[in-house]
Amino acid sequence: MTKVLITGGCGFIGRHVAQELLDHGYEVRLYDALIDQVHGGTQVALPEGAEVVRGDMRDADRLRPALRGCDGVIHLAAEVGVGQSMYEIARYVGANDLGTAILLEAMLDHPVGRIVVASSMSVYGEGYYARPDGSLVETVRRRPADIKAGLWNPTDLAGEPLAPIATDERKRVDLASIYALTKYAQEREVLIFGEAYDVPAVALRLFNVFGAGQALSNPYTGVLANFASRLASGQRPTIFEDGEQRRDFVHVRDVARAFRLAYEKPEAAGELFNIGSGQAYTISGVARLLAGAMNLPHLGPEILHKSRSGDIRNCFADISKARALLGFEPGHRLEDSLTEFVDWVRGEAVIDRGAEMRRELEAKGLVS
Repeated sequence: MTKVLITGGCGFIGRHVAQELLDHGYEVRLYDALIDQVHGGTQVALPEGAEVVRGDMRDADRLRPALRGCDGVIHLAAEVGVGQSMYEIARYVGANDLGTAILLEAMLDHPVGRIVVASSMSVYGEGYYARPDGSLVETVRRRPADIKAGLWNPTDLAGEPLAPIATDERKRVDLASIYALTKYAQEREVLIFGEAYDVPAVALRLFNVFGAGQALSNPYTGVLANFASRLASGQRPTIFEDGEQRRDFVHVRDVARAFRLAYEKPEAAGELFNIGSGQAYTISGVARLLAGAMNLPHLGPEILHKSRSGDIRNCFADISKARALLGFEPGHRLEDSLTEFVDWVRGEAVIDRGAEMRRELEAKGLVS
């Protein structure tokens, strides 16, 4: 029976990936540091049959034995949070990039047959845009002066408006945050290692993942969990800029299936894939959808009309490649999945740290 080591396996995505593999006949070993920011010092409910090893990715002496007997690795372990990465730089680079390097060195002593790494849509920076004549613009950066003036939407060099369109894997990376930098380094480390040592390696660029089990007390986790924490505490969700920025939301069960497919499909080796829903949602629209699902429509979003350093305006996925090579098809639309998510939120102890996060960013000069 195939055994897979899942780093970060006790986290939100890791637990769902573990269950997906167990349901398909794999054995799994979970390696996780169980840090308080993510797990809140509480007992984590893990899939039955999963073996757990507690350890930091930078602890080679702990990591090497965890690899023994494993046929492959799904590497999810990472510090996650665009805003926090802009001031806890050493923490993010150390955990994400050094941690990945130590994992790969450990794999030299304990070779595996395959590795799949979680990357992020953040590596794209802004997504693709089109000019009014339909021509494609690949690299877009908003001017700081425009952002300060509340001109949120990117324009071309002539000041003409640009329309956001779906982004595929051919787009050049454009790293706008320390988090994005570390995720790009992770995916490149793994793919370079795989090519050098003839280890099939795959990178999945995840878009905004949502679903039951997100850390509701971690303000740097997913957008939907942050909004749920605010609403469950009787507070309006807070949104930077004007709320019309667009993102792609993909259900965690779809993401878990994508990891299994990437692990299993021979043709995926050496490739990277967008994993999203293929749909674009405005952030303010998502906040209103969730408030309605929680029977709190009067708690509409608080639009801050302020910018946060490291944020981009629009990015949503073209998932044609994942469909073609992985056979990946999203099965859980955001609109159809909120009832299940809300039922889970109502059974959880919620600690809203959104205001604390905002104060921290403001104190660091990262909000303007």
